[in-house]
Amino acid sequence: MFLEQFRLNGKVALVTGGSRGLGLEAALALKEAGARVAVMARRASFLEEAQKALGEALYLEGDVRDETRLEAIAEEVERELGPLTILVNAAGISWGAPSLEMPAEKVREVLEVNVLGAFLASRVAAKRMKERGYGKILHIASVAGLKGEYPEVLDAVGYSASKGGVIALTRDLAVKWGRWGIRVNALAPGFFPTRMTEKVLPKAEAFLKATLPLGRPGKPGELGGAVLFLASPASDYITGAILPVDGGATAL
Repeated sequence: MFLEQFRLNGKVALVTGGSRGLGLEAALALKEAGARVAVMARRASFLEEAQKALGEALYLEGDVRDETRLEAIAEEVERELGPLTILVNAAGISWGAPSLEMPAEKVREVLEVNVLGAFLASRVAAKRMKERGYGKILHIASVAGLKGEYPEVLDAVGYSASKGGVIALTRDLAVKWGRWGIRVNALAPGFFPTRMTEKVLPKAEAFLKATLPLGRPGKPGELGGAVLFLASPASDYITGAILPVDGGATAL
């Protein structure tokens, strides 16, 4: 009875930013659970890399800031795979610099991709989910949106602000769209080894090992289970939740 609630047979999922890192792990988890998966990325070269790991899936190129393209992608997903049931917003960028020197244009760009992009993709998906009275939207936020970070660990104020925005977006859309059967939740990962963290993690790792309750950063494969939980019927009575996957960072 309970295990069946985690199966996604017959469900269709779109993962923005799903070609690598935590987005790719989300796509792998959804596919393993039985979902038909579409992956969206900004560049075709990213999609080529994802195909090696994911195999059979629908691969789509597009920018989450382009709502016209998002609409076309949603139409293609439904035409090729079926009604869109699950959206994972994993597309995101960052820019590191001391806060007193952070270029305004870089903060603006990060906010546009991470917050505006998540909203636009969610709205495109929600229009379709509303018609069917059911849907799961999952944002990949960050513990950086829940607490401040020492500059020695993470000096990317625009990224932190954007993830705080994603968390507020999650809660507000959950309240607004719950009446239509659309659940909106977010994961707040801590530090995981990805392309985005490859320059930050080596500098922060000693601090994380000394301070995190679990004594280490995350490992590949440790986010997919949480993705599956919030994307599956097992979490049908959960909306507006922010689930940290952070080794205990937010318990401190």
